[in-house]
Amino acid sequence: MDNSLIGTLGIEMKEYGDGKIIATMPVDERTRQPYGLLHGGASVALAETVASAGGMQLVDQKKQAVVGLEINANHVRGVRSGFVTAEGTIIHRGRTTMVWDVKIRDEEDQLICISRCTLAIIDLQK
Repeated sequence: MDNSLIGTLGIEMKEYGDGKIIATMPVDERTRQPYGLLHGGASVALAETVASAGGMQLVDQKKQAVVGLEINANHVRGVRSGFVTAEGTIIHRGRTTMVWDVKIRDEEDQLICISRCTLAIIDLQK
């Protein structure tokens, strides 16, 4: 994943669970917008990464994969430095879709972003 957006943004998976996942991302020159705040797009990339990584834990990876279908985000507080932590929890686990709730917090545990991500469960080609 080092040669992907995940590696470029410095996203690190910290904890995997059944229907729960936690990851961190630095707030630095890679993830800030020109005014010095965490870029909303970086937060959305973190949220979708968390949802997708969590979703992959819930499918048979030999037969299926998950891909982002829809994502929304509310950016509720700015952050200029340090790390943010995203915690994703599954809301809905269906046969063809999953819905994940992702909350991103700063190092003081203040809510930065709330996101909901819908994943499609796809069959891998044989």
